[in-house]
Amino acid sequence: MVLENFLGRTADGSTTRLGRRSWLKRTAIAAGTAVASGSLVARGEEGGRLGVPESMRKLGNPILTPEYGLPSPHEGEVVRRPTDLTPTQYSSWSFTPLQDLEGIVTPNGLVFERHHGGVPDIAPEDHRLVLHGLVKRPLLFTMDDLVRFPAVSRFHFLECSGNGSAEWKEPRGKTVQFTHGLLSCCEWTGVPLATVLAEAGLASGAKWLLAEGGDAAAMTRSIPLEKALDDALLVYAQNGERLRPEQGYPLRLILPGYEGNMNVKWLRRIKVGDRPFYSREETSKYTDLLEDGRAREFSFVMEAKSVITRPSGGGGLRKGFNEIRGLAWSGRGRIARVDVSVDGGKRWQRASLDQPVLSKCLTRFRLPWTWQGGPAVLQSRAVDDTGYVQPGRSQLVAVRGLNSYYHNNSIQSWQVAVGGEVTNVHA
Repeated sequence: MVLENFLGRTADGSTTRLGRRSWLKRTAIAAGTAVASGSLVARGEEGGRLGVPESMRKLGNPILTPEYGLPSPHEGEVVRRPTDLTPTQYSSWSFTPLQDLEGIVTPNGLVFERHHGGVPDIAPEDHRLVLHGLVKRPLLFTMDDLVRFPAVSRFHFLECSGNGSAEWKEPRGKTVQFTHGLLSCCEWTGVPLATVLAEAGLASGAKWLLAEGGDAAAMTRSIPLEKALDDALLVYAQNGERLRPEQGYPLRLILPGYEGNMNVKWLRRIKVGDRPFYSREETSKYTDLLEDGRAREFSFVMEAKSVITRPSGGGGLRKGFNEIRGLAWSGRGRIARVDVSVDGGKRWQRASLDQPVLSKCLTRFRLPWTWQGGPAVLQSRAVDDTGYVQPGRSQLVAVRGLNSYYHNNSIQSWQVAVGGEVTNVHA
């Protein structure tokens, strides 16, 4: 019902329609009277009255406290958390607290990390990008050179292909942070790689690129030329500011929808060739071992996936109305639909999608739900605009077996107990 349709009462007891302004005025007067008389009750407050908080009795902090804004100290638990699976933190990873975030954009300080040789300290004035190999003109770029090119900004997710790797054989992660937290989404700003390649000119036979990072691991990956000419970006800014050091400052590669390892950070070299380069990171690592001992190679694309972030593991649930909320994404394009089940996949309901729904970007979904207090198993299933449907765990295992480590995009299940506790299960 819109405000203009609210009814008021005249002196003789009959009703009349109130205009929007009249309704707001009467509401404001009534609220002011209630506050003055102390009749507004704040649930849970001793004495049942709305008191005057301490924050209204004194001045707050002045501007520039601090000069670079930080989250409230009351949000101190919303941080990245490390894995416990690596012997060193120089070649390791940390997880984004997805269950604590709103919308689709990940704050820069919460974007997950994956490093293979620590985070280098690179001065932008000293950094260089060389472009060579099967090109007509080998080129060497400074950061100033690259920033002068026409820039674009796009929102895309970034996901490690190892996201969910620990969940293949048994449910391990207690929260979304540890089951799906190798995932973030940002606004990336930089130069289309196609623009820079055009500047050098591609020679006959060019089909693949080798991207190399300037870290201690000298991270290298082979990239199909088609992807480089499609939507690849040379990125120097993230969410409106220059890249953070742990995200590749001063320059990184962004390949929308491709596995995170290929989005090479601290980018220093691009070599154009006629075939894949078969580096360590695409032979002994980042291939998918199948049940029969063979391995899938060049499984670049992160397939459609989703996860319910609220309610989810580690949290509690109150009886009555709840809004089921979550995230969906696909490396092949836009999310077309998300289905939600509260009974372990027996019945599905279509969730609503928050706008904007962008290609190769996180999409927020929602579904109203009234929990009656009984046991439940919550699941979400993403469908992208190519028609691909996110598989159940049993479907994925039937094809891939249990030897795989990467590219686990199976449906996540959260079990709700009678008392409201939510835990990670395989269902």
